[in-house]
Amino acid sequence: MLDLKITNAKIIDGTGAPAFDGAIGIKDGMIVEVSRGEVDKVSDAQKVINAKGELVTPGFVDIHTHYDGQVCWDKQLTPSCWHGVTTTVMGNCGVGFAPVQAGDEKRLIELMESVEDIPGSALNEGIPWGWETYGEYLDAIDTPYVMDVGSQVPHVAVRRYVMGDRCYDDSSDADIDAMATLTREALEAGALGFSTSRFYGHLDKEGKLVPGTNAAAKEMLAIGNAFKGLDHGTIEIISDYLEDEDELAWIEEIMRNTGRTVTTLTTPGAKRKIWKLAESLQKEGLNLRPQVGARPASILMSLEGTINPLAIFPSYKAIRGLSLDEQIAHLQDPEFRDKIKTEQPVHHRNPDAKRFTTSYTEMYPLDDSLSYEPTANDSIQAIADGTGQHHLDVLMDALAEQRPIIFFFGGYKGTLDPYFDAIANDQSVFGLSDGGAHCGVLCDASVPTYMMSYVARDREKTLPLELVVNRMTENTASVYGLDDRGVIAPGYLADLNIIDFKAISLEPPEMVYDLPSNGKRLIQRANGYIATIKRGEVTFEHGEATGALPGKLLRGSAIAD
Repeated sequence: MLDLKITNAKIIDGTGAPAFDGAIGIKDGMIVEVSRGEVDKVSDAQKVINAKGELVTPGFVDIHTHYDGQVCWDKQLTPSCWHGVTTTVMGNCGVGFAPVQAGDEKRLIELMESVEDIPGSALNEGIPWGWETYGEYLDAIDTPYVMDVGSQVPHVAVRRYVMGDRCYDDSSDADIDAMATLTREALEAGALGFSTSRFYGHLDKEGKLVPGTNAAAKEMLAIGNAFKGLDHGTIEIISDYLEDEDELAWIEEIMRNTGRTVTTLTTPGAKRKIWKLAESLQKEGLNLRPQVGARPASILMSLEGTINPLAIFPSYKAIRGLSLDEQIAHLQDPEFRDKIKTEQPVHHRNPDAKRFTTSYTEMYPLDDSLSYEPTANDSIQAIADGTGQHHLDVLMDALAEQRPIIFFFGGYKGTLDPYFDAIANDQSVFGLSDGGAHCGVLCDASVPTYMMSYVARDREKTLPLELVVNRMTENTASVYGLDDRGVIAPGYLADLNIIDFKAISLEPPEMVYDLPSNGKRLIQRANGYIATIKRGEVTFEHGEATGALPGKLLRGSAIAD
């Protein structure tokens, strides 16, 4: 007898194939039967869920998160678990918490706080430490979870471990050999890959580029060679230099030397060399996967957020320590508003931060549809021009309504078409949710729900639902060699979502203070998930946790379960 069967389902199997009506039989955490056309015809089971014609998809696989600290205190990995995610990969962008020299833990926390906007107080209180090697870190977090968790060894931590305070400098041959050895040891201990950052925006608290940003090609090649002979391991790269031939040359050399998959964070647009290289290598059986997100790099600005566009005004600075309700009362006071409009702002020295807080044509109040796709007429300045108001009145109205202000700091052309076209590209892989990170400025861990609701249903120009599901299941899983999930077929893990497609939607972002040490973060909840199932166990019903923790730490295939 089966453990569970799901009947009367509209199945989207994750492969991109057309949806079909059917039923699913589950035994010992695995899918063992799938019927097509006969919606009840699978073997008898101890438990039956009647899907009543609603969608059943594979559980979503999110390959770009930063839960490296949060796994220590949150076994549900909120908010990803609210959005149908059943597998997550952390340790991206070169930052993480192992390996670490005793006494150097604070430096890794500061780097994570600076790069990923995770409150340092939460990390200091929530991480128990006690490990040194990457393998010891994996042992420490090898606990039950609501979803499966995979991890990558981060370049920043490896460099810091080997070079100490020299980690910002050029590496010696001895340093490079040591880093390659540590990477190999981490992979053999079960790391799913290695990640590095070569991005100008990743700075430490002192404003210096994080360790490894300018690492020489020979360092990267040596670390890449640590993958030789292993049957698992992916390299994740965030780089500003994907149009440079030298950068592409060492990436290609690593792939030819090892045969391993590389995923590089990128965006649509004029920069095409990485896409052309991916297409060329694919013909030779090599897997280079440009990683794209659902929208441009953005932030949400709010009264409680890390970035508040009113904070440049002295009168607002004077009340910023008041409660949220008291701040809102001031913003609704005509006398206070008039005072703000006459003040000389104190601008940020950082040119990006100055632009975030002064470019009113690029500030968009987040609309009720949560489309994240405004038009030019939706900006603060355009609203002011169209209504005859002062732009600061429009801004203060939006903030007083607790309506986040979205700012696309990489630029925005008035449409997200290029991003969705890139997602549909066969070379690309969908990522960049940053779950667990950027706590005070965004909550893109909600993108699976956004893709299912806005991109596949509500947008004027939608992507096919089967394609959207594929891009968040089989396609993402394949990049990390997780070939046992992401498809609804016999022999695959019983990781599933039952979804009311008419009702699936996002709740507005809200700031909560639920991290250790009362740390703050933006979260978004979802509607429309009837159930999420992990290894055949129901983990969420109608958005509420059942208490089941069937997920586990994933280790690379060099480690036997």
